[in-house]
Amino acid sequence: MLRQYQTDAVAAVYEHLRTRKDNPLVVIPTGGGKTIVIRQIVEDATLRWGGRVLILAHVKELLRQAAEKLEGIPSVGVYSAGLNSRQTREQVIIAGIQSVYDKAGELGPFNLILVDEAHLIPLEGDGMYQQFLKDALLVNPNVRVVGLTATPYRMKEGTIADPDHFLNHVCYEASIPELIMQGYLCPVRSKAGKKKPDTDSLHIRGGEYVQVEVARLMDTTQLVDAAVSEILELTKDRHSVLIFAASVAHAFHLQELIHGAGLVCGETQSGARDQQVEEFKAGDLKYLVSVNVLSVGFDAPNVDAIAMLRPTLSPGLYYQQVGRGLRTDPSKTNCLVLDFAGNIKRHGPIDAIQPRTSGGSGSGAAPMKECPQCREIVLAAYSICPECKFTFPVDNKPKHGTQAAEEAVLSSQQPPEVWEVKDVFYCVHTKKDADEYAPKTFRVDYMCGIGQRFSEWVCVEHQGFAADKAAAWWLMHSNDPFPESAQHAVDIARMGGVARPSQITVLREGKWPRVIDRVLPEKPAPSLIDDEVPF
Repeated sequence: MLRQYQTDAVAAVYEHLRTRKDNPLVVIPTGGGKTIVIRQIVEDATLRWGGRVLILAHVKELLRQAAEKLEGIPSVGVYSAGLNSRQTREQVIIAGIQSVYDKAGELGPFNLILVDEAHLIPLEGDGMYQQFLKDALLVNPNVRVVGLTATPYRMKEGTIADPDHFLNHVCYEASIPELIMQGYLCPVRSKAGKKKPDTDSLHIRGGEYVQVEVARLMDTTQLVDAAVSEILELTKDRHSVLIFAASVAHAFHLQELIHGAGLVCGETQSGARDQQVEEFKAGDLKYLVSVNVLSVGFDAPNVDAIAMLRPTLSPGLYYQQVGRGLRTDPSKTNCLVLDFAGNIKRHGPIDAIQPRTSGGSGSGAAPMKECPQCREIVLAAYSICPECKFTFPVDNKPKHGTQAAEEAVLSSQQPPEVWEVKDVFYCVHTKKDADEYAPKTFRVDYMCGIGQRFSEWVCVEHQGFAADKAAAWWLMHSNDPFPESAQHAVDIARMGGVARPSQITVLREGKWPRVIDRVLPEKPAPSLIDDEVPF
């Protein structure tokens, strides 16, 4: 059964395909179940509408996941050299882009192409995705493309959904705080390392630090010894620790000092890599060091600690690494992120990354500073530390101490933010794991541009204080009588009976942004929905 946000994502894709001629992008955080959304779209496209579907991905782990999720759907084939399969005639084909980029004609026409990890499609040039999609349009000029990703941006180009790009519009986005609050993603806490690398001397090429210089900077005895000491101390009560190294030599250096650690990199033989990954997923291997692998398509819900030892200017790579710990698992209550590379301060909280805009400068990351009293890393806008209540001097600059610091890998307790509202959506929300008789809520989603959605839950079916708040909210927004149910509220809102704000004020506190104020027009006339004949 799909979760509510997955149902909303599927509905948004269909609405886009019906009403627009361009290609939509769905954004769901790592661990949020993109493959479940893919399965539902495949089922509908093939079983309900008789279409033919192609799923494209770039690594065999994603192909395996897709094949597992599509089990039970008839006529599913795989075309991947890495998986030793070259099926071409099935109604649904799961393909590795490296294997099929020049074989659109051989695979035949498709009605729908789904691209997993769509941020990897190049925006320009003759990349493999571009070549295949161009040829697929020649085979069937009416083919539609749907992209799915957790990171709708790149280092240099900014957002990947743009009228001039191959994917044109974000039709749906689920937020990290929302899914954490609902119990679908794991809470994250973090610390910075005692020893901090000085990245000021690193050169930048193609929007990223020069890899050779990064490897040289990070692979020193002083930094490695300090990092390993902290990793072992801070993860002694953790079960599965994933470590991202800066180079192969750096990874081996770390492995030597962490007894029993596994290591996977691009040069690791496929069989050996698969064995170590399976041991890690099974809990038989506590520490696993990775170099340029396992940051995308690696599904290990048991990861409860991550150590970043590779500085990066890529917000996507930063997000993908932290995202390995977002999945929930009975074995953990949260995931600890140890940042020895300064990535959190460089990019800001993973739920508040802002991509670069065309012609813009900087990464758009929220500026951070470190509290000199408790070493909490907070947004630069703070005048008082939310952790220890230290008052920052007016011209205070970030200071680096010798003790490990608490990092803000998720945004929280930010000063109020004012957002222009682009669109408003209404739906019935059912609490996770609630029975069918449990009270439902009327959910209002405010769309405030790419990457920003804020929600309110109006408890129209509840009792007590929650019901009083709902009544006050309804009186502020509508001239219709108070609704009898959440579905009734949705019906009234969709008939135009609820005022839509032009602007909202949002306070980020705890795990979830809260709408604390709104600019409303006059309340609309009653919708009179109760007087309409329902048949």
